[in-house]
This record gives sequence, C-alpha cells and structure tokens, in this order.
Amino acid sequence: MLDYIIRRILLIIPTLLGIMILNFILVQFIPGGPVEQMIYQFENGSNLELVGGGGTDAGQQKSSAPLSSDNTKYRGAQGLPEEFIEDLEKQFGFDKPPIERFLIMIKSYLIFDFGESYFRSISVIDLVLEKMPVSITLGLWSTLIAYLISIPLGIKKAVNDGSSFDTISSSVIIICYSLPGFLFAIILLVFFAGGSYYQIFPMRGLTSDNWSELSIFGKIFDYLWHIFLPVLASTIGSFATLTLLTKNSFVDEVKKQYVVTAKAKGLSDNKVLYRHVFRNAMLIIIAGFPGLFIGVFFGGSLIIETIFSLDGLGRLGFEAALTRDYPVMFGTLYFFGLLGLIISLISDLVYVLVDPRIDFESRKT
Repeated sequence: MLDYIIRRILLIIPTLLGIMILNFILVQFIPGGPVEQMIYQFENGSNLELVGGGGTDAGQQKSSAPLSSDNTKYRGAQGLPEEFIEDLEKQFGFDKPPIERFLIMIKSYLIFDFGESYFRSISVIDLVLEKMPVSITLGLWSTLIAYLISIPLGIKKAVNDGSSFDTISSSVIIICYSLPGFLFAIILLVFFAGGSYYQIFPMRGLTSDNWSELSIFGKIFDYLWHIFLPVLASTIGSFATLTLLTKNSFVDEVKKQYVVTAKAKGLSDNKVLYRHVFRNAMLIIIAGFPGLFIGVFFGGSLIIETIFSLDGLGRLGFEAALTRDYPVMFGTLYFFGLLGLIISLISDLVYVLVDPRIDFESRKT
C-alpha cells in the first residue's frame, strides 16, 4: 500500500505541472490583460487603484517604485506616455519573457507564496481564506444533505425495484437532475425570497445585519435561515446522482451468491440487507464522499453564489478572470488543483478503510 501511495504522490507533480502549463499558455493568447485593463482605466478617467507589484504570478515581482504622476497623464489622441506603459509592464512583471515568468511563478508556488492580488491590497492566501467559509458551507451542507436523503431513498428503491414507487421516484429524480441548478435557484428566489409570491427567506448573504446582537440560538437560526435556499439549490444535482448510484449498487449486490446463501440459512430480508448487503453496497458510496464534496464545492459554487449574492470562492474566481487578476487566477488554480489531486488519492485510501480486501499494491499506476 505504501508503494501505491508513493506512486500516486509522485504522479501529482507532473499532473499539476501540466495543468499549470496548459492554463498559462492559454492565458497568453487571451486579450485584455492587466496592463491593457489599467491603460483602459486611465484613458477613460476611471479611478482604479493599482496594488504595487505584490504578486508572484506570471513572473510578477515586488516593486516599491511608484508610478510617476507625470507619466500617468493622458495626452488625448497620443494616449499614455511610453514610459508609463513600460513602468506599468515592469510593475506587473510583464517585462520578462513568458518562460521566465512561468518559472518564477512555479518557484514561488512551491513554497505556497501566491503573492498579492493585482487590484486588491491583500495577499491571495488571505483573500482565499476570507472567501472559503462561504464555499465550504455550501459544499459541506449540500453533500451531507444529499447523503442523508439519497441513501435511504436509494435503498428503498432497490428493495422495491420495478415497482410503481421505483418508477415514479426515478421520474422525479431524472427531472430534478435535468433541471439546471441556476434555474432552480431562480425559481426558489421568485417563490420564497421576495419575488412574485412569498418573502420567507432572505435574498442574499449568510447572516443578517444584526447577527452580532443575536443570542447563540438566534445566530444558529439566522445562519440556517440564510443558507436554506442556497444549499437546497446546490443539492439538487448531487442528490439525483447519488440516489441512483445507491440504488444500482444495492441491486447489484442483492443479485450476488452470498445473498442467496444468507437467505437459504433462514436470515430475514432485513438482516440480509443491513447486515451483509449494506456493507458491500456502501463501499463505492462512502468512498466517493471526498470526490462528491469537491464536486459540489467547485461545481455549483459560482452560479449559486452569484444568484444568492454570496461572497465565496466561485465569485472570487469569476471576478479574477474578468479583471485578469492573474495572481488570484493562477494561485487558486494551483492550490485547488493540488487539493483535487490529493482528494482523489484520499478517495482510494477510503476504499481500503471501508473494505480491507481491496489491495492497490498490484496496481502499477
């Protein structure tokens, strides 16, 4: 088992490097980089503050030299002075060739130095830590609720395989799965959050304005009150998939020989189901928990956070892409890419913990 873990850890290095190289190359061909955006803001008289060279992305190095106010004067049709543009490129780190910028970036990322945001006076790590609780809240609650609903429902569907209950519930599940998450979220807002019908739940945020003044139970209720609709909207897709996975897993196990043998020994259907079938059928479901959590954590966070005005990682990544905030873009890509690869390894290890009969030593990759 140790050899398999070492092989998987070593495989993380080229995989993560490939992800970073591919995205770095793609970004080079995307117009409207941070320098162009700054030039546009200056030419149009917008007040956009440049955070001086604190990032490490794309070869950006720290620079304490401020841009000269004389150089920032817009000269009509002549545009901005060349000296100002050169200083701007140097401050962002774009005075170096792409390969050098990439190597500097990777060297910094190896020690988890992601630098500072181009347009915010805050480090990338602090920015991620500030936004992470919102996304973790959505991902964790959605995954737990999906398991609490899907496992009992999936077992009931497996026991009643082919019945009218199985057919009707499968139809409802397929409809839920085919319904886009953003559309379901909008429907919830319209009906239950002050749209055209009822004002039962708040439209935005995770807490009320007077949250600090509430009692302990008041804070808990206020928190649950705010997250109910976002969690419900983000659960709909994973709930459908997990229910069908649970049902199919149990149906496959029920058809195996050990179930026939157990019934021949006089064991009741419930004892066979929960004493023998349950452990084997739940293997793939339990082991898939880390992957499902990561899927919910990343998959629907952008849409749900945007619709419900939640300031989480989804919106952070979207805004970073719009503003070409490369330290945030590449820093979060590196960190969460590494996290996803580690979670994949953990999922395999969970298989072994659930069922020690599984042996990865015979695997070569």
